[in-house]
Amino acid sequence: MLPTLDVSDIPAARATMKELRAGLPVPDETGISVTDVTVPGPAGAPDVTLRIYRPDEVTGPIGIYDVHGGGFILGDIDASHAGNVALARAVGAVVVTVEYRLAPEAPFPAPLEDAYAGLVWFAEHAADYGVEPARIAIHGISAGGGLCAGLALLARDRGGPAIAFQYLGVPEVDDRLTTPSMTAFTDTPIWNRPNAIVSWDSYLGEGVPGSADVSPYAAPARATDLSGLPPAYVSTMAFDPLRDEGIAYGLALLAAGVPVELHLFPGTFHGSTLIEGAAISQREITERVAVLRRALGV
Repeated sequence: MLPTLDVSDIPAARATMKELRAGLPVPDETGISVTDVTVPGPAGAPDVTLRIYRPDEVTGPIGIYDVHGGGFILGDIDASHAGNVALARAVGAVVVTVEYRLAPEAPFPAPLEDAYAGLVWFAEHAADYGVEPARIAIHGISAGGGLCAGLALLARDRGGPAIAFQYLGVPEVDDRLTTPSMTAFTDTPIWNRPNAIVSWDSYLGEGVPGSADVSPYAAPARATDLSGLPPAYVSTMAFDPLRDEGIAYGLALLAAGVPVELHLFPGTFHGSTLIEGAAISQREITERVAVLRRALGV
């Protein structure tokens, strides 16, 4: 049922993703207004595109800032469109997603800085969309989760936007690739060790992953001070090479005094919610909505 995702040829992998998206049904946007805006990018860099989803029925003055996944090398706001329509409707929140530059053409820190510029803009203009700046959660899956973890660190250290909550779905946070799950899962669906190697080489530069000089903003598992970060939810999947780094990051946040909910979903793999009919997939989707609503005070 699932495509084989081999990112050793990045242009081909991007083309495959677009083909798959073209075959999916167009999401029902009833009750959701969708607009694109262009906002200032990082200093000296191009402007950044944001897509804003405003549900007709909101549950409060709340916002979600979404950062799409794709191993730092794949994906765009069109790829995450259907998911964000559903998220805005289910949570009753204004959802903003960012089109960040991709590696290897734009390696770290470009993707993170693009995401940060978009977050700053959303926080500064939140009132225009009926959102309280202090009630914005960040939300990301996979590399998006890793970027969100980096965003939380960056916002804390720069005195940036006050992030209410960080939703880190199967986050990609450790460039060292030494955990038991990363070592063991070399042929798992969607994501595996060979793909992770390409991902980090593209994001940091070949030969850099695993070295001593990797920034914690790029690989948050490297951070030595996680205090003062927003409350977090971390999900992990049983047969996912990212499983153990997600668990370790959740425990490290907890040890630093950050409120954390950590969930390992049994019998799952990276991106297994693609099989929507599975009971465990429904549990995961339902829980995500419940977690975000609770975190934002709905």
